[in-house]
Amino acid sequence: MRWSGRPGVALFLGVVLSFSGTPGSSSLDIPLEVLSHMNIEQLPTITAQSPNTMIAFPFDESYSMRCAAKGNPEPEFRWTKNGQEFDPDQDPRLLPPEDGSGTFIIPNNGNLSEFQGIYRCYASNKLGTAISEEIEFVVPHVPKFPKEKIDPIEVEEGQPVTLKCNPPKGIPPLQIYWMTIGLQHIEQDERVSIGLNGNLYFANALERDSRRDYCCFASFSRIRTIVQKTAMSLVVRNTGLKTDSAPGSGFANSILKSKPSLLSPPGVQTYTHLVKGQALMLECIAAGYPTPKVEWIRVGQGLPDRAIVENHGKVLHIPNVQQEDEGQYKCKAKNGHGEASHFFHVTVEEPPQWTTRPESQISMIGSDVLIKCVATGNPKPTISWRVNGLALNEVPAANRKVFDNKIILERANSSDSAVYQCEASNKHGTILANANIMIMNLPPVIVTEDSLQYSAVQGKTIVLHCKTFSSPPSVITWSKEDSADSVTGPRFFLHDNGSLEISAVEEGDMGEYSCIAKNREGSRAITAFLDIKEPTKIVDPPMDLRILVGTTAQFVCQAEFDRSFNHEMETYWLKDSVVIALNDTENMGYLVDDGILQIANVSYSDQGRYSCVVRSPVDQDIASAHLIVTDVPDAPEDLMLSELSGKSVKLKWIPGDDHNSSTTAFVIEFEESQREPGIWREAQRVPGSHTSALLKLHGHADYRFRVSGVNEVGQGRPSEPSESYKTPARAPDKNPENIKIEGHLPHEMDINWEPLAPIEHNGPGLEYKVSYRQQGTGDEDWQEHVVKRHSFIVKGTPTFVPYEIKIQARNHKGWAPEPRVIVGYSGEDFPSAAPDDVAVEVVNNTLVKVSWARVHKDKLHGRLGGYRVNWWRLRSLLASKKSHGEKHALTFPGDRSHALVPGLRPFSEYSLIVMAFNGRGNGPGSHPVTFRTPEGVPDQISVLRTMDIKKHSVSLSWSPPVEPNGVLTGYLLQYQLINDTEEVGPLVSVNVSDPDASKWLLPDLEAMSKYKFYLRACTRLGCGPATSEECATTPEATPTGTSSRNFIPAIMNVSSSVSNNFANISWIPGGERQDSELYVAYMNNREGNWKISEALNTSKTFHVIKGLEPGTEYTVRLMTKNWVDNSSIFEDVIKTRGEGLASIHGGISTQGWFIGLMCAVALLTLILLIACFVNRNKGGKYSVKEKEDLHPDVESQGMNDDTFCEYSDNDEKPLKGSLHSTSGDMKPADSGDSLVDYGEEEAQFNEDGSFIGEYTGRKEKPSTENKANTQITA
Repeated sequence: MRWSGRPGVALFLGVVLSFSGTPGSSSLDIPLEVLSHMNIEQLPTITAQSPNTMIAFPFDESYSMRCAAKGNPEPEFRWTKNGQEFDPDQDPRLLPPEDGSGTFIIPNNGNLSEFQGIYRCYASNKLGTAISEEIEFVVPHVPKFPKEKIDPIEVEEGQPVTLKCNPPKGIPPLQIYWMTIGLQHIEQDERVSIGLNGNLYFANALERDSRRDYCCFASFSRIRTIVQKTAMSLVVRNTGLKTDSAPGSGFANSILKSKPSLLSPPGVQTYTHLVKGQALMLECIAAGYPTPKVEWIRVGQGLPDRAIVENHGKVLHIPNVQQEDEGQYKCKAKNGHGEASHFFHVTVEEPPQWTTRPESQISMIGSDVLIKCVATGNPKPTISWRVNGLALNEVPAANRKVFDNKIILERANSSDSAVYQCEASNKHGTILANANIMIMNLPPVIVTEDSLQYSAVQGKTIVLHCKTFSSPPSVITWSKEDSADSVTGPRFFLHDNGSLEISAVEEGDMGEYSCIAKNREGSRAITAFLDIKEPTKIVDPPMDLRILVGTTAQFVCQAEFDRSFNHEMETYWLKDSVVIALNDTENMGYLVDDGILQIANVSYSDQGRYSCVVRSPVDQDIASAHLIVTDVPDAPEDLMLSELSGKSVKLKWIPGDDHNSSTTAFVIEFEESQREPGIWREAQRVPGSHTSALLKLHGHADYRFRVSGVNEVGQGRPSEPSESYKTPARAPDKNPENIKIEGHLPHEMDINWEPLAPIEHNGPGLEYKVSYRQQGTGDEDWQEHVVKRHSFIVKGTPTFVPYEIKIQARNHKGWAPEPRVIVGYSGEDFPSAAPDDVAVEVVNNTLVKVSWARVHKDKLHGRLGGYRVNWWRLRSLLASKKSHGEKHALTFPGDRSHALVPGLRPFSEYSLIVMAFNGRGNGPGSHPVTFRTPEGVPDQISVLRTMDIKKHSVSLSWSPPVEPNGVLTGYLLQYQLINDTEEVGPLVSVNVSDPDASKWLLPDLEAMSKYKFYLRACTRLGCGPATSEECATTPEATPTGTSSRNFIPAIMNVSSSVSNNFANISWIPGGERQDSELYVAYMNNREGNWKISEALNTSKTFHVIKGLEPGTEYTVRLMTKNWVDNSSIFEDVIKTRGEGLASIHGGISTQGWFIGLMCAVALLTLILLIACFVNRNKGGKYSVKEKEDLHPDVESQGMNDDTFCEYSDNDEKPLKGSLHSTSGDMKPADSGDSLVDYGEEEAQFNEDGSFIGEYTGRKEKPSTENKANTQITA
């Protein structure tokens, strides 16, 4: 089963036996369970004593001389002091203990010195005596300097001098201070220092060292005492020698130089002995002028890694000295005049330590007993023996043999039971151990409780206990309930203490076990029961997380365990091996629910190793994961500027914490406080491994810098700004960039450039020198102009010739470096020639290939942009009358001689021209080329309606396609049954061979069935796309002469006439003269509300919409009454005239002055037209219409007089989607438009003619548009 963790109680199995004693005793404890069965006497054992040294600090109230022991019978206590009997009960000043032990208390009543001495405690019963280690009671005296008169010390300048402290003895540690009477510390350096002995040493005295108040202070911190020595006076005499110094400085004192000598230690070598674990302090204080420097070496090998040089190189400190630190050390003092040295022979010694401590033991009567005692130390310790506190010679025994480090009791009996003491001593200390030797026979006593229940997990290890006490030792055997034999096998191991260990527990190990203990005195047995459980296992452990600070971390821990422990399981979480206490206020951010640990608002302190512990009464499982908290880097610190040169500066910084995401880059920003205070701009980025950057600077700028770190999390906060640095003004470092040469007019050249940023000026007074000359003129002088703006126009240039141009910056400090020369061209003019030999090759009915001869480069007058092809449809080949259709244009960049023109109408006649263009605009067009496209398939039929729907027949009516794209040969009518199921009926086809047919009757249909009809128009090349319609036959026959839908009228040539407040909508009825109703609907496009007219008969050819708002856009629709979806037949957008124009017509058109003005305008217009025609005829003798075709793009020609030659004043225009007659006839007002009436919207093709954009123009709309359904309200 799975468990996600629930608090519980852990059950600890087994019996813990406790052994206690002091470091100087070896206790033999007979378990209480044994004593409860029989009364067994025990030797005394010291269980507690005071430390070996007790210091009677004056601020303590009392001092406890402790001694506690156990034994059976209870031991009695006695003391010795300095080797003599001492009875605390006889001294009324000493306080007795309250616990019945041998302890006594010395009160601090001011007369402690008589209690000073070495004490030892003896604990005795009838079996023997145990003794404690020696306890020294030290009563410290208050240290004092002797009262003395110290004569002033006089010394010549440059000579060494020593002020001796000679501190009094006291309780260590001792700290020496040298200060003045005003408690100002004497400053120490290489020349002046305090030695380890407390003396104040001057390597060479200077005149400024003279003073009368040198005081030595000795601090004894353990007794909280500081004592002061009598102040000493030092007088440093001037040498009186003079020497010339640098010119102009007069005379200066001269100090006699001397080679080094050692003030401490004296002689050439020192032998140092110290105890292992202490700190080795070697000192060399040198005299001499100049002040010598001290070096330390170890003869024959290097200094230990732990070695520390202190006190300005004068002290070598090796903490916790070890045996391998022994050897010869050397100090060497050197200056420019010589050197002095001293050798230290270091010996590391040790106090006694036990190698083999004498052990307490129980032995059977008649056996040989070995008591062994081995100790090490340097010097080698001396071993001495006692028995019951007495020397061995005071207690003779015939069966006892004594050796240096052991005692043997042969054929021991119960009278040999005693406490033996072994004491090891050398000059560094003494250690003592008691060993309780008991000689007795005892039948087995099993201490472990009988019938214990054990639980184990499959695959784990379990120990079944059988703690036994006996003499002689018992033989322990274990057996299982189903076998009388002892358990054996590689998985079973019997410990010396009788416990049975079973490893890799199996399910078959379950059952009852028996432990039997036997010796010559008897036997005992107990039983134990073993139950096997399923292991506890974490199956969904927590996973390592790497998250952003401030977010929420979540660890999952799901476990499986034995079902019998369902209410005893426990789960808890550790952070860095410490249990997370969920009820602790410090852990309010932790939430544990159903095995999920959630850490809200993660901070850096939450980072660490999290462990989930799932524990059952018999086992546990643990799984761990690491939480790594990331964040943007902290702001760098300690920004420092260095290597200041005016043009650059080196910026250094100390990176901030990267928060577990390595810094990938540092962003250096600057603030220029003169021009842009408060605005920081990026100056440079350096890799994240860098901590400095060399920054280039502009002149005449006041800089401050800041740095921010970047890691995978993002960019951190910027540092505090650096100190400011102001650079001096200098000439510009660079010239303008991004120079552009343009020619907007034929005889001009526009030069523009990107100006220098304000910070790039490098100083005041920035100007630009523009230099230019025509390329290829040899050494012709440069034309130069100095300007302050960043543009310049060169006038009077030849058309499109190359020029060399350079622009140089300067300020009041000088010129920028020599600029580079660039080449540009003067202004372009329109191409003056059209492409020749234009030819058209028809590829298919919608695509032609156009070819031409390239325009000569001398006629381009500029850089060739490419070629533009314009074409327009003249007519359908079904129509006899030509019209000027919508113009289309395609642009083909680059130098090429052919192109593909797509998107043509089949079965049509087109006209086409080609022209070159450059940066100025289009050149003249070529002679028009007329071509025809082949026949194609018709367009979709515009209108298909069902009518006269009956039980078994339906009539269809339709309009012919707007674009037949050829000569119609008939129609293909198809239909099929489409009742409301997924299955459809077979498709039935009917060929209508009459191309003029517009209706058809389909008989023999199923009643009450739904059909779908498809109609296609056909030419000799095939049929076009289908138009579809659906309807359902009626259940009964419809009366003759009625139909489900009214006849759809054919409407042609819808047009509009617009005034300021009305619009006239007119149309021509089609061939069908059947009367039907129409409605005209219109909507103000600003308001969005529709209005609808009364019913109109189609025999009426117009309708006037009144009450319109001037200057307003309206949407107009023609509607049929019986269209259920109210869809429009036709739709267009119109706009009424403004009020101003109407007021002129209505108000002033009859005034005389206005009539005169209009006549003058008409005369001027006529003159302009004549001038226009004359100007156009200069290029060739073309008709006005051809001239317009050659120059269709008026806007691209620039502003010239040609602009006034084309105008249009058509207020009446055909509605979008109006239906043309099938004969192709047009109203006279709609034909003969000039090319200049058509917008020149262009598209582009690649060099190979592939399409790279749309070709656009005014699209020819089909005769009928099927609009989306729109509800019209009156």
